Amino acid sequence: MGKSTLFNRMTKSRDAIVADFAGLTRDRHYGNGRQGKHEYIVIDTGGFEPDASSGIFREMAKQTQQAVAESDVVIFVVDARAGLSAQDHEIGKYLRRLGKPTLLVGNKAEGMKDSMHMSEFYELGLGEVYPISAAHGQGVRPLVEHALALLNLPEPGEDEDDTDKGVIRLAVAGRPNVGKSTLINTWLGEERLVAFDMPGTTRDAISVPFERLGQRFELIDTAGLRRKGKVFEAIEKFSVVKTLQAVESAHVVLLLLDATQGVTDQDAHIAGYILESGRSVVIAVNKWDAVDDYQRQMLERSIETRLSFLKFAPIHFISAIKRQGIGPLWTSILQAYKSATCKMPTPVLTRLLLEAVQFQTPKKSGMYRPKMRYAHQGGMNPPVIVIHGNSLEHVTDAYKRFLEARFRKEFNLVGTP
Repeated sequence: MGKSTLFNRMTKSRDAIVADFAGLTRDRHYGNGRQGKHEYIVIDTGGFEPDASSGIFREMAKQTQQAVAESDVVIFVVDARAGLSAQDHEIGKYLRRLGKPTLLVGNKAEGMKDSMHMSEFYELGLGEVYPISAAHGQGVRPLVEHALALLNLPEPGEDEDDTDKGVIRLAVAGRPNVGKSTLINTWLGEERLVAFDMPGTTRDAISVPFERLGQRFELIDTAGLRRKGKVFEAIEKFSVVKTLQAVESAHVVLLLLDATQGVTDQDAHIAGYILESGRSVVIAVNKWDAVDDYQRQMLERSIETRLSFLKFAPIHFISAIKRQGIGPLWTSILQAYKSATCKMPTPVLTRLLLEAVQFQTPKKSGMYRPKMRYAHQGGMNPPVIVIHGNSLEHVTDAYKRFLEARFRKEFNLVGTP
């Protein structure tokens, strides 16, 4: 049908799988796209048979239903050349019942713009048919424009500049049932949470204003702490889109793990996405009181091996229900934020760079030895250090890690990539 081809067109890449979450099967892929000033998340689904009753088709149908429930606009792709099928009727009936904004798209319609072939799709009752060719990129741009127009989005920048300076945005992310809601309620008390129930731009990831010792925070909850909507249970528990958007909009992400479950594939995927988005991260292992010494040792080992790419993140062992170990969490969160927004003067960076080179010169590569001349800061949240010189493409990863360690130590950077 060309769904994945369209997905790749909309995300402008062939490998735009941002979060291939394990446990959510391989049939739902997430990718970031951008049109003009607007950014969006695209979900690619496997095939959909609404009434599939067995095996893999049933799983795929469940995946697709979950993706539809998570999305703001549905793009229903039909095959313009093959014509209308009984399955198209079934899916059309399902989407009409759902009442979600839907665009009906006739793919493989190159050279068929005004042909009679398209007219039969009007009987699906989903309005106009948009002819496109995903393989050739025809009609994809106007399609995305139509989809975004359905959402009445504010112009980017309109509300972004209003965000208070000095407010730290903290997202709490993790798998279902790791205790995200419990932790947030422990911080806030239930009554306050309901009072500040402010749906954000995401599928109701909730942001809650919160103040502690004079420092203002905005807690972004991805647990779906909201009144039960007409969305089925699985979505309530875990919306990937909510998690991805909350991570993107945060300064610091608190990654919550479950001590009784260990580090699962899904935890590693979420951690990988946090790293990819360049956010500061603090790891908290919840339900620490519910495991024995042996389990604790195994857990510490599995964090070391499976989350080795988050070596820079502080780890805390807590119990949200018993309010144990929650105080030190705040210290790490503040430190991670400070590290992410740290200002690094050019003279200091250059001095550190030259000292590091004197201590250990980079390896020679063939005829060339990389020469490093000076360094400056190239950005914040996450901090970026730009190094200038000659033959720098020959610098090894090991040497980059050596330099990173020196810069981290000097500026006391903790919790930020």
